[in-house]
Amino acid sequence: MKARVHVMLKNGVLDPQGEAVRHALGTLGFDGVEGVRQGKVIELDLADGTSEATVNEMCEKLLANTVIESYQVEML
Repeated sequence: MKARVHVMLKNGVLDPQGEAVRHALGTLGFDGVEGVRQGKVIELDLADGTSEATVNEMCEKLLANTVIESYQVEML
């Protein structure tokens, strides 16, 4: 069993990495990019029967900084 967790900065939180990517894309000639938000994807290999609630608890305690980040769990 697998789970995929998508972690992104919340709206309103500055994203310096995203801004650096946006600037670099403009430098390379991709002028149509008005904003970039960078996040992370975490894939977990889980024992059978591990619940989505358990994965949410993992996110709350370790995988995401819930003060500035939001997350979405996808059970695969």
